[in-house]
Amino acid sequence: MFDQSTLPIPQTPRPDQREVQEFVRHGLAEATTLTRELPLPGQGSTRELWARMSDLARQDLALARIVEPHLDATAIIDQAGRRDLLTDSDTWAVWAAEGPGTPLTATPSRDGWTLSGTKPWCSLADFVSRAVVTAHVADESGELTGHRRAFVISTDHAGFLPEHNDTWVAQGLADVPTTAVDFREVPAEPLGEDEWYLTRPGFAWGGMGVAAIWLGGAQSVADLLWQRSRQPRKPLDDAALAHLGRVDLALSAASAVLDRAASAVDNGEATGEKGALWALRVRRTVADAAETVLREVSRATGPGPLTGDAAHIRRVMSLQVYVRQDHAERDNKALGELLLAAAPAGKEGTPW
Repeated sequence: MFDQSTLPIPQTPRPDQREVQEFVRHGLAEATTLTRELPLPGQGSTRELWARMSDLARQDLALARIVEPHLDATAIIDQAGRRDLLTDSDTWAVWAAEGPGTPLTATPSRDGWTLSGTKPWCSLADFVSRAVVTAHVADESGELTGHRRAFVISTDHAGFLPEHNDTWVAQGLADVPTTAVDFREVPAEPLGEDEWYLTRPGFAWGGMGVAAIWLGGAQSVADLLWQRSRQPRKPLDDAALAHLGRVDLALSAASAVLDRAASAVDNGEATGEKGALWALRVRRTVADAAETVLREVSRATGPGPLTGDAAHIRRVMSLQVYVRQDHAERDNKALGELLLAAAPAGKEGTPW
């Protein structure tokens, strides 16, 4: 039998690192500017905020992926009542993902808190000056308490060590450097109490804001089909017109649910379980729309754009990676459970 393990693995070209650095710095500069221009979620103009983020993602999904965590960190710090932590010169990230291996642990001492361990998937770790980081809380003896908490850290500490092992091999969002970080007794300032980060209303709002970015990315992929449909010399056949119709239905539904959710956020109708419900509805609807767009545009346009249009390839691959933050069927299950839990006992009626 032919042994394929002896074959060399093809190497996909990586982005030029100098260009990536310039792109990231441009994105962070854009983020600091937008922080001064854009409203915070939940303060009456959430629809405007999400619309601007969708527009930015439609322009460049990777750029929006750089801007979003800076804006999210600003909102988190505002929600914690700690605007004193914000300066005009700092750039921010939010690192809340969990992964296998040694967890990131927060340990108190007489001098304050320190973080030690590994945090996976820390986007822009080499570029931002500060970050909101979640960690597992330990007591002074080092025993875990079973709680998680958010902290603010500075990345200029000697114990903050990004792992430069190039584990991000995907071409999607390759312009957004992402790596694990090893923390070695990095000083940290608590942000809220135990579990506050996950239970605050803004957690759901931030998740819906990310979905607004997915929507913009999906619109940018769909733009190719629309441009092709407007070429008088090459009218769409019936099958391509059907694909165009499906794309419109998916994007219109996603836009509608985002608009309704924005109103719910600003009207105080998206807190607690209601906020979690809205977040699941929005993220699943937009993620489904993005996957529909990827499928229908590909079927309508054939292999040409995916083999000869570098800008379209970048949009498709970045959207495929970004939308995988969605948890698919697991979130469908969670939504069903929340709907039943929120239903008043003994009363008729449905959530819709």
